[in-house]
Amino acid sequence: MTKICIVRHGQTDWNKERRLQGRTDIALNSTGERQAKEARDFLKSGEWDAVITSPLKRAKKTAEIINEELNLPLIEMEEFAERYFGEAEGMLIEESRKRFPNGGSPGQESREEVLSRVLKGIEGIQHRYPEKNVLLVAHGALIGILLAHLSPDQFIYGETHLVNACINTIHFTENKWNLKEFNQTSHLS
Repeated sequence: MTKICIVRHGQTDWNKERRLQGRTDIALNSTGERQAKEARDFLKSGEWDAVITSPLKRAKKTAEIINEELNLPLIEMEEFAERYFGEAEGMLIEESRKRFPNGGSPGQESREEVLSRVLKGIEGIQHRYPEKNVLLVAHGALIGILLAHLSPDQFIYGETHLVNACINTIHFTENKWNLKEFNQTSHLS
């Protein structure tokens, strides 16, 4: 069985302000660095075969901190970069909802496009690391779209808020990916 433990990156100032980041490359703040260290301390006792990350610096820094204890090769995969929010990037979430009440802003990457990209990345992990345990550091919207696809009865995109540095676990069994846990935060102070 292949297992992927998906960690959402630690907090940024834009997360704290409830601002849409998307592909805007925002760094972790001090809370985000602390959250990444707490995730590291929680995950370090596991048996891991690889650490994969989005190339955006908030995810990459989270992955680097988690990997301090593991010392595994750190692999960047573009498939796990955050959803592009088009004209809404940089806006407060409330402001975006008022300006684009029907959801989606001009130029925004559709859920279907994100899902296609993330499934391609997950398939690449399954092909490269069959029967292995992989840590993946990615982003809230991207993780949410994936989890809603895998388990629409358990996870509703847009309604379930994924906490910064939360842990979500999927397993590949019986020829499909299954959601085992999501939004696990017991390691966070």
